[in-house]
Amino acid sequence: MAFFEHHGIEENEYFQVLKLYHSHFPLHFHRAYEIILVKQGEMLLTVDQQEFSVGEKEAAFIFPNQMHAITASPGADIEIVIFSPELIGHFFMNYKGMIPKNNLFSFPEVSGLAAVHSVYGQKAFLYHCCDKLVKETKFTEVKYSPKTKVIHQMLLFVDAHFQEECSLKAAAAELQYDYVYLSKLFLQMTNRTFTEYLNHYRISQACYQLKNTQKTVGEIAEASGYNNLRSFHRNFKRMMHCAPGDYRS
Repeated sequence: MAFFEHHGIEENEYFQVLKLYHSHFPLHFHRAYEIILVKQGEMLLTVDQQEFSVGEKEAAFIFPNQMHAITASPGADIEIVIFSPELIGHFFMNYKGMIPKNNLFSFPEVSGLAAVHSVYGQKAFLYHCCDKLVKETKFTEVKYSPKTKVIHQMLLFVDAHFQEECSLKAAAAELQYDYVYLSKLFLQMTNRTFTEYLNHYRISQACYQLKNTQKTVGEIAEASGYNNLRSFHRNFKRMMHCAPGDYRS
């Protein structure tokens, strides 16, 4: 899939360029680095509970395991580059255990990024971004709180179980935490309920499949965790302001 936690695990040198096709990208994290380029329009970026307004010709550099979410303006042109730490091994080793104080940096001048197939071209672009980030911000040691670690576990639970019966009660049982505690913690850390997050996660999965597969809407609904097609259509229209078929076309 486009954006979930397994990124950067499968391959030693992993590099993928994606278009942001929908306005909201749910909270997530992964082992891979991520660079978000705003070519046109603007977006609201949340990183580890900090909010950044990112305008045209600006970019963001997300480090491994940083929780982040995107809300893009209508018509925004946004590209996302996801890549494994091994592609920038020197930078990764020098800044291992560190995160930027400010994830934003000036937009690198690039064109035809999706057509960069050579590993040398990929590394040239990535190290250019590393250079800009190092010049424009300072770094701090990673210190994830116990609460953040619990949220990481909950997000991993959703990623593993969103295609089936997925509930906060089941998460509490698997993670061995009190249901009420998890409910309050999730709302506090993400500003939405577990159910709201799950629905956004499922609809984001559906959006990706509508744009990148030939599956029917019914097949996509089922693959996204909806047993009831009517519920899928209702949630999709509420979040995307259009029907799945219209979104695909």
